[in-house]
Amino acid sequence: MELIKQYIIQSISTASNNLRLSTQKIEVVALLREAIVKSENLEADIRSMKKITELSTLAIRLNEIHTYLTQNQIDLIKLSDKFKEHSQYLIKDLSHMLDMVNPTTFRNALEKLKENAVVAVIPEPVEPIPNKNENNINIDLSKRKPDSKLFDETESNKLKEKIIFEEEKEDEDLFFQNYENEILKTIKPIDGMLKQLSKNEVSSEELQIFAKKMKINGDISAKIGFDIIANMHWIIAKALLLIRTRELMPGKDVIESVRACLIVIVALVRGKEVDINNYLNRAEVFGKEIQTLNIKGSI
Repeated sequence: MELIKQYIIQSISTASNNLRLSTQKIEVVALLREAIVKSENLEADIRSMKKITELSTLAIRLNEIHTYLTQNQIDLIKLSDKFKEHSQYLIKDLSHMLDMVNPTTFRNALEKLKENAVVAVIPEPVEPIPNKNENNINIDLSKRKPDSKLFDETESNKLKEKIIFEEEKEDEDLFFQNYENEILKTIKPIDGMLKQLSKNEVSSEELQIFAKKMKINGDISAKIGFDIIANMHWIIAKALLLIRTRELMPGKDVIESVRACLIVIVALVRGKEVDINNYLNRAEVFGKEIQTLNIKGSI
């Protein structure tokens, strides 16, 4: 990750840790960090954020930080103090933005950023130069081939259309109505399994069954827009498969990291008004650590 992005993301995380965040606000902070990570032109995206009402105040502060990092000679000795200063200033601006948005409206704001980015790269149309030597030219438009690129659909739109047009099954409707129960009923068995894992009292088959269930629940959560919950499920699923193939040893740190994922899932599904930033941060760091590990053998 680029140093500038890492600095800004850590500033946001530090600021958010000083706020008492609801589950929805935690979701928004995670989406903000993800948007920064994925940005291909952070400076341009921050400028575009200034034009969006909900994001403008925060964008002004982020622009100040970005300018400091890119246009000034950084004094490394004072960098730690400057980081604390930036994080402190961000608390008020981040809180202001979080009071104005929810996960849905924030996603809509991010879509506006993408639209602005697309508009910025589309060149202005060039007026054709008339030929003074030719008059009354008949143009046969029927033979003109449209530019297929103009009609290309994004993967996101294709997925939206697929979900809209696909026929819903009665058992799926019933399942989504009981989403909370379906998700939570797997948590306690896995938590109990983790307590036995350090004693090497869990079979390979159990690990595979639980991993498969977490993968399924993660996919379902992603389908209905619960991105953080989905990611927590996928992290657990991969961790269990890595433990099964002995690519990951179930030490205390690993077990506590998996439990952090479980805690985040329960808190978000039940809508608990508690600060789970520490658990979320630990779970996300753990997810990045195992991201590069490959599951060997049959699963």
